Amino acid sequence: MATWTRGALEIIDELMLGLISQQESKVVDLGRRIHPGLTAEDIRNPQDFPDLMASGDWNFEDGILAGLKSAHMALRARFLEES
Repeated sequence: MATWTRGALEIIDELMLGLISQQESKVVDLGRRIHPGLTAEDIRNPQDFPDLMASGDWNFEDGILAGLKSAHMALRARFLEES
């Protein structure tokens, strides 16, 4: 992997955090349309809400969120190896 500057790593980290935040909002908003009154904490336990689990759209968006979080952690781990 190429040598990264600290500034570049910070920009990438902030970008990933922004993407994750945006997707978290999307997942919560969609969840509330499916099951009004859901909290952000409720979304972390979707198995407690069968209507969420039955929604292909919600599961798709939640999967995107999980992928973004996984990619972010993988990048952070790689960055730590580089430093």
